[in-house]
Amino acid sequence: MSGFQRETVDEVTRGARAVIALPERSDVLRDTEARLDEAAGLAAAIGLDVVDRLSFRVRQPKPATLFGSGQVEQIATAARMAEAELVVVDAMLTPVQQQNLEKACEAKVIDRTGLILEIFGERAATAEGRLQVELAHLDYQAGRLVRSWTHLERQRGGFGFLGGPGETQIEADRRLIRDRMAKLRRELEQVKKTRGLHRARRERAPWPVVALVGYTNAGKSTLFNRLTGADVMAENLLFATLDPTMRQIALPGLDKVILSDTVGFVSDLPTQLVAAFRATLEEVTAADLILHVRDIAHPDSEAQRGDVLAVLGEIGVGPNAERGDLDALPAPILEIWNKLDMLDGEDKERLMAEAERRDDVAAISALTGEGLESLLRTVADRLLAGAEVHHLTVSLADGAALAWLHEHGEVLQQTVDAETMALDVRLSPSEWDRFQVRAAAGR
Repeated sequence: MSGFQRETVDEVTRGARAVIALPERSDVLRDTEARLDEAAGLAAAIGLDVVDRLSFRVRQPKPATLFGSGQVEQIATAARMAEAELVVVDAMLTPVQQQNLEKACEAKVIDRTGLILEIFGERAATAEGRLQVELAHLDYQAGRLVRSWTHLERQRGGFGFLGGPGETQIEADRRLIRDRMAKLRRELEQVKKTRGLHRARRERAPWPVVALVGYTNAGKSTLFNRLTGADVMAENLLFATLDPTMRQIALPGLDKVILSDTVGFVSDLPTQLVAAFRATLEEVTAADLILHVRDIAHPDSEAQRGDVLAVLGEIGVGPNAERGDLDALPAPILEIWNKLDMLDGEDKERLMAEAERRDDVAAISALTGEGLESLLRTVADRLLAGAEVHHLTVSLADGAALAWLHEHGEVLQQTVDAETMALDVRLSPSEWDRFQVRAAAGR
């Protein structure tokens, strides 16, 4: 066997000195400094020491190096001056471009896709997450055998269990990768079936599911912790959350709602990861309501919004990319404008006034708790949109039924006479069905 292994940033070691090189494209209307900050944040997420940051206007990408020859020389000079061991190119490189840049810079080069894959590989905590990351990394690495591996020209004979007549080492390695990827896909398919069974059980329960989505570092996990009292990792760190976490919360008129925290999205998310994490993101497709958490204080907040909706579209949940509307969504989206605490007075007042005028937006600070009470009310109203008010008369002796109605519904009015209580209760269709079943069973 060839004993192939994936190339990792760990080969350079954590704490390695790195130079960021950002190619600015005319078709990407994003803030350059914000993009450099994000690239530096991605590098810091796996412990790299960013010692220099460069940006270049690339009008026509060069097939051999992406950057122009003069720009490549500037990157190489910066890497030598900073004694950098690594050059991080904040774009997707072809294997040939990566190889040529490494020769020119005399340093290891990693592109945006490889960097994100390394972060995911380091952070995935569950068996499912590790399977997904390995599958994505193998898919990415398969196209880079010609660059990464040194034994490519060796040729093996037709003896033994592996290798046909004249099969080169690279062909054998590619075949091993394909076999491993097929095995991973089978395992992930089993995960998908198991997750589907769990989801079916929740639907029979039935409790509404609310999914948090958003750009990485938008504050999803901070909001999740604030609403659930959980201790999910929530730091000022890109991709702090990878594996989905689910908790139950209570809302006005709803005793149990399942809240799901998902992986953060990012611009130019590697297609390998979108495909690999499809099983995880299916929690979003099954949601009754999607809360799109936005860092409203970020200079690229609008562009980040577009990135999130684009990824949702790729997993079959997001808006129709051609029309740019939300008609294709199976569940409604409520935008959460987070990080109000980071805005100054005038900008904050303007955004809060706009949020007040719209019924698809809630403005909050997950950090300070500002606006959360209104958010909970809004989420409850959305989930109870099909709820109806029922006029009931219940015996005072049936304390269990009265307690159940207060716990599962929203009691709008109640009056008491000698032996009964008359109530106006708002109940969702599912809770009304459960109450009728309960009443028929005499409980």
